[in-house]
Amino acid sequence: MVTYLRIILTAHRARMDERGASAVEYGLLVAGIAAIIVAVVFLLGDQITDAFQDTCDEIANRGEDGGPCVAD
Repeated sequence: MVTYLRIILTAHRARMDERGASAVEYGLLVAGIAAIIVAVVFLLGDQITDAFQDTCDEIANRGEDGGPCVAD
């Protein structure tokens, strides 16, 4: 009976260790994805802003009142 309980406890501890490792792996994965998103925003930020501004200007020029878009 004691041996059985020892096996159960050892298996439970091993499972807890794997959960901790999985959490660390997921954390590293999320950090890597966040770093890629930040890098893309810094590298392409001006181009994205220009594309949105061009679209906004085009909509404003075709609109009835022709008012400016709010860009900032």
